[in-house]
Amino acid sequence: MNKEFLKKLLETVSVSGNEEPNQENALAFSDGFAEAQIVDPVGSVIAACNLESPVRVLLQGHMDEIGFRVTYISGDGMIHVQRAGGVRPRLYIGAPMQIIHEEIRDGETIRTKVNGVGVVSSDLIKKTDIEDTDLLIDIGAASKEEAEKLVSVGDSVCADTCVRELLNDNFTCRALDDKTGAFVILEAAKKAVEAGADIGIYANTVVGEETTGRGAYFAAANIEPTCAIVVDVTWASDCPGTDPASSGYIKLGGGPVLCKSGMVNKKMNRLLEACAKDLEIPIQYEVAGGRTYTDGDTTLMTGRGVPMALVSIPLRYMHSSVEVGNWKDLQMCIDLISEFLLRMDEDFDFDPLS
Repeated sequence: MNKEFLKKLLETVSVSGNEEPNQENALAFSDGFAEAQIVDPVGSVIAACNLESPVRVLLQGHMDEIGFRVTYISGDGMIHVQRAGGVRPRLYIGAPMQIIHEEIRDGETIRTKVNGVGVVSSDLIKKTDIEDTDLLIDIGAASKEEAEKLVSVGDSVCADTCVRELLNDNFTCRALDDKTGAFVILEAAKKAVEAGADIGIYANTVVGEETTGRGAYFAAANIEPTCAIVVDVTWASDCPGTDPASSGYIKLGGGPVLCKSGMVNKKMNRLLEACAKDLEIPIQYEVAGGRTYTDGDTTLMTGRGVPMALVSIPLRYMHSSVEVGNWKDLQMCIDLISEFLLRMDEDFDFDPLS
């Protein structure tokens, strides 16, 4: 497992709608093992292997992160924003922020980081319901004209955090949702190929999961996979303020989480369970009474339908800038999915009644 690669993904800003900087990282990583690299019109990057195989397994893990986009610069140089995904604006009051300014110079895309802070005011702190339009970013500019030299409408905005190691193989950063999932599918595809997998493997670092679902739909519609494994994060319940009774008890370091839901193919879950048993990987479970609210839902209902399994990574404090994950969970997810890819073949029966 290449920890430095994941740290690079986490520290590279890829707010939903502006995922290109991290997709460039995905291309660089998959160049070492992919037979072909596909960049589709919506911006997803697909590392494809064994293109001639009639069995095509689509791996989906989204590369976009929650954040904001610049909408307006006021006369006093303050930056106004709009949410991109399920951010909670209250968490960004007084927080270190960064704006990634993007411009084209001589046909080349240039990205510049601009430091800022979420504005603090007594009125804002007292407000019960804080909307994205209430949040202002202060970059120190004295006027609109000065700010416009560094920032433009549409630029990405997010918390300015870095990866920090915690106890018990835990670590923290923003955007573990779901750059850890994108990381897992690339590492799993690479490991399976190196171990001799001969089925078609299409590892898609998805765009737009937090906002539109465009990346998962576009890839599934065009690849027309035999089946798909979606890797996302799920709520760990081993921290304050959580309720295991809502969907299941899940802990950091406890291993991959399989979803029991009408959206998930039961036969695929059984194969994943068999792989885990043979590899001595512990499995945890979550229950979704309806939709899973991941790219799995979109993938399943694409074209004539795609059998799907959801493998989730335990995560504390989801949709904040202090998300906490566990290195061991990531390695176990990689090993599990790689083994699934080695065992899947064209004789696999997806029919839950047979």
